[in-house]
Amino acid sequence: MFLNVPGGVRAARLPYIGGMPYRSSLCLMASLVRERHISPVELLEAHLRQIGRRNPHINAFVTVLEEGARAAARKAESAVMRSQTVGLLHGVPLTVKDSFDIGGLPTLCGSRLRSGHRAAEDSTAVARLRDAGAVILGKTSCPEFLLNYETDNYITGRANNPWDPDCTPGGSSGGEAAAIAALCSPGGIGSDAGGSLRLPAHFCGISALKPTPGRISAAGHFPAIGHPGGLLGVAGPMARSARDLRLLFSVLAGFDSQDPFSAPVPLHVPALEGLRVGLWESFYRVPVQASISAAAAHAARKLGDLKIPVEPFEPAGLERAPNLWWFFFGQLPARTVHEMLQGREAEVHWTGSEMLNRALQEPEPSAQDVLRNLAARDRMRAALLRQMERCRVLLMPACGVPAFRHRERRWETGAKAIGLFEAAMPLTPWNLLGLPSVVIPFGLHEDRLPVGVQLVGRPYEEELLLELAIHLEEARGPFPSPPEGSPAAPR
Repeated sequence: MFLNVPGGVRAARLPYIGGMPYRSSLCLMASLVRERHISPVELLEAHLRQIGRRNPHINAFVTVLEEGARAAARKAESAVMRSQTVGLLHGVPLTVKDSFDIGGLPTLCGSRLRSGHRAAEDSTAVARLRDAGAVILGKTSCPEFLLNYETDNYITGRANNPWDPDCTPGGSSGGEAAAIAALCSPGGIGSDAGGSLRLPAHFCGISALKPTPGRISAAGHFPAIGHPGGLLGVAGPMARSARDLRLLFSVLAGFDSQDPFSAPVPLHVPALEGLRVGLWESFYRVPVQASISAAAAHAARKLGDLKIPVEPFEPAGLERAPNLWWFFFGQLPARTVHEMLQGREAEVHWTGSEMLNRALQEPEPSAQDVLRNLAARDRMRAALLRQMERCRVLLMPACGVPAFRHRERRWETGAKAIGLFEAAMPLTPWNLLGLPSVVIPFGLHEDRLPVGVQLVGRPYEEELLLELAIHLEEARGPFPSPPEGSPAAPR
């Protein structure tokens, strides 16, 4: 149903192909609702039909909140009809990774050990999306306790990549990325402690922002993103374009007293004048596959076309950054997690035990180890930021490989074979050092899987990264969606 549209306007201004509004950008959906060219109810129903078509193949959803979403869409439609002031996301359906609380619903975080949980209230991120008028469409799948780069669990089973169901959409925000890429949702919220927003975005051909800790509240997330986990972990938006990320960021950013890392940093308008970008082709001598290098080189050329200087950049002193990240992500919490699971190990899915078992094989950290590594991290961060005074933004690969086959763990690069830890080395340093980064799709692998590039900035310069990413996407041109058909159902 179109709302109060004068004769001829519907046909002339219908800005989505073949009457399929779910193909529109998030920004356009918000504009269409606000200008009464489409009803929130119609927009929601289009997404529910798309979920019905695509989710049997990608298995991205833990739950689809049809009843609640329909009630919210009808309420949003009524507000538009009465010409009430509406929020930036009014009537737009969005999804939420199942590690964020939604009041009255379980936050399972991929684990049947949490089957009795019910959230008392919305997480801050969900509350801010609702306050802006968003319709919460559903919760998306993740690996157990978010401890894997693949999305699979005993609750919903294996999530599949919309581009190729034999491949993973990544993790831990894999269900969210798959739903957005498959046009089941225009955007949503995920989290990232070691690439968990950016790797799925790269694997699925969408965009994601890992902000500076404290820029977006993570209150109401499980596991809690407080100390010490908040040194690495953040909440962040996912969407199909950087322009859509910017809209979500503007809604989600802001101080929250319930997040111990929250910082009262106001939104600001960035300037690209005088910007210089450093191109870091790979993490030191750790090779990446050819399509990954090609995407970064392509993005560097496009920046040159935009008159933004790009120069080679290899920072000094970050060689141990992935190892320090692993210390804080894996080794430090491993014994605590193991004690929590004691006696119930048989109920833990392999996605929750793979990295945990690896960490338990290593020596238990001492207090001196923690203090030494915190100090090393701070020195590393200070040294890098001094080097970034000339190049405020770094351009680099998002990951060493594109989406891989389920449970695959080693890949050829042409120089040498690399494993998962090495493939993720372009991602993990920015969690360790607390720097913002954004991933956008920028090419296709030889087997037609998407390939992303990553922009890394200085603390609290998310607006600059998003503005640059928008310019890069415009220079790149439209990026394809995954094929609508899928030959295989989830296993």
